[in-house]
Amino acid sequence: MFKLLARLSVYFKYQPIKIDNAVFRLHNVFTTVLLMTCSIIITATQYVGNPIQCIVSGLPTNVVNTFCWITSTFTMPDAFTREVGKEVAHPGVANEYDGSQEKKYYTYYQWVCFALFFQALMCYTPKFLWDAFEGGLMRTIVMGLNIGVCHQEEKEKKKDVLIWYLLRHERTHKLYALRYWGCELLCLVNIVFQLWMMDRFFNGEFFTYGTRVLGYSEVPQEERYDPMIYVFPRVTKCTFHKFGASGSIQTHDSLCILPLNIVNEKTYIFIWFWYIILAVLLCLLVIYRLVIIFVPSVRPRLLHARSRTLARETAVVVSRRTDLGDWWLLYMLARNIDPLIYRELILELAKRMNEKAGPRA
Repeated sequence: MFKLLARLSVYFKYQPIKIDNAVFRLHNVFTTVLLMTCSIIITATQYVGNPIQCIVSGLPTNVVNTFCWITSTFTMPDAFTREVGKEVAHPGVANEYDGSQEKKYYTYYQWVCFALFFQALMCYTPKFLWDAFEGGLMRTIVMGLNIGVCHQEEKEKKKDVLIWYLLRHERTHKLYALRYWGCELLCLVNIVFQLWMMDRFFNGEFFTYGTRVLGYSEVPQEERYDPMIYVFPRVTKCTFHKFGASGSIQTHDSLCILPLNIVNEKTYIFIWFWYIILAVLLCLLVIYRLVIIFVPSVRPRLLHARSRTLARETAVVVSRRTDLGDWWLLYMLARNIDPLIYRELILELAKRMNEKAGPRA
């Protein structure tokens, strides 16, 4: 297991050329590694120890364990509020029940590791798409100018090539920007969809899971029950039917311990909080992108904020003479080029743009 977890460290390898932002990486890299790690841990826990252990008399234990694991177990919802040791044996496990009482069935536990792995793939999809769309453009046009220490002649040649590219392909990068922002929007859609999917996966219990856990300590002692045990019970019941010696059907009621749910409950409470935080960050990011798109006056300020060595007047001139896609490319170049080289680059670019466009009234 440790070897598998160590291989995930490749996702955190330093990237000298940045083609996305921090929130985008939190979704595509950190969340993917988080979900993969949880999936590996839960999978290893399933196979290292016994994920279910049922107590039943008169039947082979391994048969009942296998049956209850591959079918389902259940609890009695009204038994969670009863006093353990007096009214019930365990939270959710009533001493007696009949067919008229409501039962809460649990069928998710054998699918958790697969669901987490599928969620990890979904989180990685926006990065996969953006890498395919970007095609290494930023790395190509930076040409090593992210390193400030270089020969003056080499630096001038690379700047001339980059300026030639920007002027030659003027107003052709709008799709480049829109694709990236579309991938950011896809991240938000993915998180919201996964929250809905996990809520369905846990029979409508996931949306309020974190808030109930937070409110657990505020409930009076005599009225409280652990919401984590309600969603991820540690002790459940299972019914096994078999034929007796005379051919009549015998019903065996077994008590099942689910040690794997100790891991599941901690995993999903962390995922709940992380997804809520990530959803908020992504919502703010989408609003920020909409401001960039529909309020052009903020672009010079952002360009100046990204590169403090650049004069505000120059940022205004360049922003006015470029469309949305070209401005975004220049903004991303500011993150990947040495600040002093970038200042010289933008000054020369603004000069050539003025010469190309001619004086404005």
